[in-house]
Parts: sequence; structure tokens; C-alpha cells
Amino acid sequence: MSPNDLRTAICPGSYDPVTLGHLDIIRRAAAIFDRVVVGVVREPSHKQTMFSVEERVGFLEEALRDQDNVEVDVFAELVVAFAHRWGARTMVKGLRVISDFEWEFQMNHLNRTLAPDVETVYLMSSPQYSFVSSSGVKEVASFGGNVDELVPEPVARRFKEMFPAGKPGAPVSPQE
Repeated sequence: MSPNDLRTAICPGSYDPVTLGHLDIIRRAAAIFDRVVVGVVREPSHKQTMFSVEERVGFLEEALRDQDNVEVDVFAELVVAFAHRWGARTMVKGLRVISDFEWEFQMNHLNRTLAPDVETVYLMSSPQYSFVSSSGVKEVASFGGNVDELVPEPVARRFKEMFPAGKPGAPVSPQE
């Protein structure tokens, strides 16, 4: 099968950092599509990232090395342009809570206006990850909390390096 014949989907995001919830969505998408390209936004316009793009890509590549049909790439253009660059007609996004839906509903209409040929498919979060968000994980880790059950091991290790005792004045978790 040539690359042009593959059913390709993209899974775009900032992945700052990648969580087990992200990985669950990506792996489930990989079971549906021939090829999944995880698109890491180089510099998200709506937030400052904690991790460099190289770290974010490295975390994803490490966590997904067992997925033969998943690739990781960086993008700095419109997400629909990224989809076109990869020949993807589908964008896969995860939904956890109602607020995710409200944001994604708006983005879907913008993207469909820009590229009606790119369809967005939503996968509901698995129940055990419905509360996990990158921002929540960063908050817990910054105060010295244990995030081992929320992120891949290299991400948890990096947080421990960054915040060995948590923020000044924050209690350190008993596991430390």
C-alpha cells in the first residue's frame, strides 16, 4: 500500500505534557486508521508551554514506540494545513468534559469552513482518564504531588527533576 492509499488521521495538540489520556486516544485512533500522525503544535498561541517542543516530541516518541502506524511531527501552521500536508482527511480529538465539547464545537466549525474535506472525529475519554488534563498534571507536579499514574514514566521523571520539593511553601508528597 502506498502512502497515498493509507487512511491517515492526525491527532493534533500541544501535548504539554502528554498524559495517559492522550495516549489512550492516540492508540484507539491507531486501531481505526492505517496511519496516525500526532501533530505537536510548535508554539501554541493560547498558552505558554512548560516543555520545549523537543521534549514534548521526545515524550511522545518514547511512549508510542510500540505503535508501528503512529508518527510524530511538529507543526506551526493551521491544523487543516497540517492535515493536508500529511494527506489526512480526518482529525481525531479526545473529549473529556462538557467544556471540551464547547471549545471543540467552535474549532470544528472554523476548520470545516477552512477545509470542508477534513472531517473531525471525536473519541470520548476512557473513564479512568476523564479527569486528566495537562494543566492539572502540571499543577499537581509543581506542588510536589505524585503524577506517576497520570503521565508516562519519562514525563513523571522530568517533573521530579523540575520540582524536587514542589513550589516553595508547598507540602511535599509522602512518596518523596
